[in-house]
Amino acid sequence: MKKTILMLCLLAASISGAKAQSYTLKCDLPYHPEKIPYYSDAVGHGFDVTKAPTKTSTSPFYYSVKVPDGNYRVRVTIGSKHFAAQTVVRAENRRLFLECTPTRKGELKTYTFVINKRSPRINDTESVKLKPREHDYLDWDDRLTLEFNGPRPAVAGIEIEPDTTARTLFLCGNSTVVDQMNEPWASWGQMITRWFDDKIAISNHAESGLTATTFIAQNRLDKVMTMLKPGDYVLVEFGHNDQKEKFAGAGAYYNFAYALKQFIDRVRKAKGNIVFVTPTQRRFFDDQQLHIMETHGDYPNAMRQVAQREHVPVIELHDMTRTFFETLGYENSKRALVHYPMGTFPGQQKELADNTHFNPYGAYEVAKMVVMGMKACQLPITNDLRPDWKDFSPAHPDDWKTFKWYPAPFYDNVKPDGN
Repeated sequence: MKKTILMLCLLAASISGAKAQSYTLKCDLPYHPEKIPYYSDAVGHGFDVTKAPTKTSTSPFYYSVKVPDGNYRVRVTIGSKHFAAQTVVRAENRRLFLECTPTRKGELKTYTFVINKRSPRINDTESVKLKPREHDYLDWDDRLTLEFNGPRPAVAGIEIEPDTTARTLFLCGNSTVVDQMNEPWASWGQMITRWFDDKIAISNHAESGLTATTFIAQNRLDKVMTMLKPGDYVLVEFGHNDQKEKFAGAGAYYNFAYALKQFIDRVRKAKGNIVFVTPTQRRFFDDQQLHIMETHGDYPNAMRQVAQREHVPVIELHDMTRTFFETLGYENSKRALVHYPMGTFPGQQKELADNTHFNPYGAYEVAKMVVMGMKACQLPITNDLRPDWKDFSPAHPDDWKTFKWYPAPFYDNVKPDGN
């Protein structure tokens, strides 16, 4: 039996230092977890979030490394010499990087991703104004966290090194975009990571309940600007919660349009690429249960008008999700959203019937629509899609009956903010 070896190759400073480092973990998980510590700030790496796996474990397990903010090239080798495995790789708040991948006994496969890690800190005096619920997230902290899930996950190696060459795609938005922490909620921002290769990092700054105005007020755009490099992309999707603002000056063609202009000016000043995304539809059918009714007022058109005036590309997610819901139909469209009978999840005391927020299947489909919107806009970033990408139409969605998702061990029956 080979010993599990952890080699920390320090590029500069110590684990607690300010500069990025490289890490190489040769392991045999879950078969030999004993040589790996449980995470602490003092140690700076180890199992995290849940209990360490056991030799016969089939449960998901997590591994974290303490690193500064930035993009990291992560190479994961999956498989085991002891058994045939099936492994899913996700990171931070359930960001999907590798779907369930089988390996025969003794077979190893290596995959490379670029993962963005961030903390709330902007500078010595300013930070992102997080909501209380965000303090428990896995993506607003000082560590990069990997999740290994699937019917029987197995990991033989992890390499993590700083990456300064990948372009970053920043996401700004609300609960339909955010990296949702808990099952059964999901958003397209945590699924789109599946489709880009290791030349692109995704940095999702969206949060439930936000408007374009509150995103700026909570210093979230300031945080994006500290990380943005020339040539990076910023996708902006708002319009759900903005229509609920009632203060003086609120309105689609007033405060909302003004806030969108602030995104444009700041991103362009930093030589980034700004892209608008019209809001996802709500599942609100007409009386004949055939067609989706408009519930967003003037906000999609206001976004389009600002985009036209300022020459900003627009991804028409509003239209694509309408087609998606109508194609699935009145009943089957529930399969894309958080509609579950009482008792489906631990502690669920009542039915969940949410016509705004997506489940993993719905989020996965919407992420494909966003990619197709990028292609329709002829964005150069689509040159960096993975080789297994296949063009998608919301008029011909994937079959929800064959979609497979392996839940993370976290559940919340409370609807996200902004419902």
